[in-house]
Amino acid sequence: MNTEFSEKAVALCRELVATPSLSGEESAAARVLAGAMQAMGFDSVTTDRYGNVVGVIRGVGDGPCVLLDGHIDTVPVPDESVWKHPPFGGDIVDGRVYGRGASDMKGAVACMAAAAAMFARRTERKFRGSVCVAGVVHEECFEGIAAREISSALKPDYVIIGEASELNLKIGQRGRAEIVLETFGRPAHSANPEKGVNAVLMMMGLLERVGRLTPSVHPVLGQGICVLTDIKSTPYPGASVVPSGCRVTFDRRLLVGETPEEVLRPFREAIAELAAGDPDFRAEVGFASGREGCYTGETIEGERFFPAWLHSPDEPFVQDVLAGLRAAGLDPAISHYAFCTNGSHYAGEAGIPTLGFGPSLENLAHTIDEYIEIGQIEKGVAGYAAILGALLPAMD
Repeated sequence: MNTEFSEKAVALCRELVATPSLSGEESAAARVLAGAMQAMGFDSVTTDRYGNVVGVIRGVGDGPCVLLDGHIDTVPVPDESVWKHPPFGGDIVDGRVYGRGASDMKGAVACMAAAAAMFARRTERKFRGSVCVAGVVHEECFEGIAAREISSALKPDYVIIGEASELNLKIGQRGRAEIVLETFGRPAHSANPEKGVNAVLMMMGLLERVGRLTPSVHPVLGQGICVLTDIKSTPYPGASVVPSGCRVTFDRRLLVGETPEEVLRPFREAIAELAAGDPDFRAEVGFASGREGCYTGETIEGERFFPAWLHSPDEPFVQDVLAGLRAAGLDPAISHYAFCTNGSHYAGEAGIPTLGFGPSLENLAHTIDEYIEIGQIEKGVAGYAAILGALLPAMD
């Protein structure tokens, strides 16, 4: 392990953790990351319209662009009093850095920046291509939306997602969609319910029909799960009125190759079936959309449909990376993420060869007393440098 760059990664991780950065409020953390990359000798550090920070180190010849992708936004801390270690302290206790975002995923971002700088020094920049490190915003809200801006600008040949994998190699993930189902009734006084059409009762019948749907199954990624996550009537709260509307949201975990049309088709068929038997039945289905403000003043928005992706473990670039990691003294297993990442854009939408590799445990994200082990940071730096060596050809 290179002690100098491991220490840089630990210091940067602590500084990032000590800098709160909720989605849309990443400005201070972006400045910390940009300053660190400039101090480490990156050739250029830029910020795009959404606030993504991208540092670039160029080799001395033409070659592939390898993008190391990690988000700098975090989920909130609802109650700091239940944390044993301050959520924005970046404290080191028993070989761990504690704080919100330490595992998800400021530790990985720090490793990426330090590894890129270490790789540049080790090779004396005598490699073909370029290394790009991205600190991405708004990932917790929109997996892959801000990433579209990055891939459009850089056109990377390979992407490494830094989400926690306990230093294992991830070759895919299920995607995610938020499906919104709505029924439309007719209001009436609840003393005379027969004069109205109850949208909640219509929704109950529709949910019973939807509940009979058989989820798709993939031999590697598993089930295309569909879970009802919320339900709300209109007006709410109701008082002496037959509800005129009802809206539910489903969290749908997507499998490779599933298109928006295919995902919505069974819902539309259920609506058509019920409408055929009841002239008062009206319902619609679609995907939720989001719209949020960026710290730059820009607005980021998108439909909440984030595709799945999966590579074969036998693909040459997967085997090259695996060999590079093993040569660096790591022993990664090959698996896939259980959750959604920016890979939904890079691999799922853009078709860019993408892998996941990150320090820390997957189950520490969003937890109280979140932490990352310093040993994982040290190995993360070594691992990212090894990946760069595997994908960027040395000069002859």
